[in-house]
Amino acid sequence: MHRFLLSAALVALIWFGCGGVGWSQEAGSAAGKVPPGAQVTFPAGEAVPSNPYADALTINGFIKRTGIMAYPLIALSLVAVFLLVLYTFTIRQGAVVSDAFMNSADSLIRKQDYLGLLAVCNRRNEAIARITSKTLDFATRNPTASFEEVKEVTEAEGNRQSSMMLSRIAYLGDAGAVAPMLGLLGTTLGMITTFHEISGKEFGGSNQLGLAQGVSEALLCTASGLVIGIPSLIGYAIFRGKANRLISEMEAATTHLMALLAVQYKRAARAVAGRQGGGGGGEGPVM
Repeated sequence: MHRFLLSAALVALIWFGCGGVGWSQEAGSAAGKVPPGAQVTFPAGEAVPSNPYADALTINGFIKRTGIMAYPLIALSLVAVFLLVLYTFTIRQGAVVSDAFMNSADSLIRKQDYLGLLAVCNRRNEAIARITSKTLDFATRNPTASFEEVKEVTEAEGNRQSSMMLSRIAYLGDAGAVAPMLGLLGTTLGMITTFHEISGKEFGGSNQLGLAQGVSEALLCTASGLVIGIPSLIGYAIFRGKANRLISEMEAATTHLMALLAVQYKRAARAVAGRQGGGGGGEGPVM
């Protein structure tokens, strides 16, 4: 479902960004059509009127009509598309928790092969692998540490991985929030320029026509900002929900691994207590 919604957002972004030219051409051709039975004549030597805004839906025409604000809008649209594609391949199940790693970790912990598990963690690029690696690194460097101290290290690393995942997704939300503001700024600057140019002319029909044309061109910035912002916010909402679900699965996997480690700590404590008459109960398992 999430992939379907993301695909729809990408199609909408590409459609509005690149397919507008086709719309304008169809609109121009439709303007020349007349109902059956009706006749439309044009004065001799006068060309059939075309869509005056068809040029605005091309890159060069868009830059010409929107002015300097076209460059940040185009750059922001490219950033939004890049983030959508990037998160599609990085915010996924295999990048956070995988069954293959969990099976290997479960088997190695039961065998008390912590160095082997540490080597497996270093070879894999998953969030749960980084958490496990941080935990085992602390446990091997501090063999006298209690299980509660190891658990605190695990929780701290888990919170760090969760924050990193959510902070990356926030960039897409920022792009969706900034795009309409840039569009509004471009519209404001365009209207200021339009009123400044018209203020030096005499009031008349040509003056009103120039005002209407200037306002319509200035509003292109607002429309462009909305075209960028709406798909970005939709993608942000989708990836945020997906990230929260993956974080929950990561927490569940971490709890499972810590429960296995707790069992090994208890076995090691009982073994040490049996050899030393109850001493050394706070020591960790032999690494």
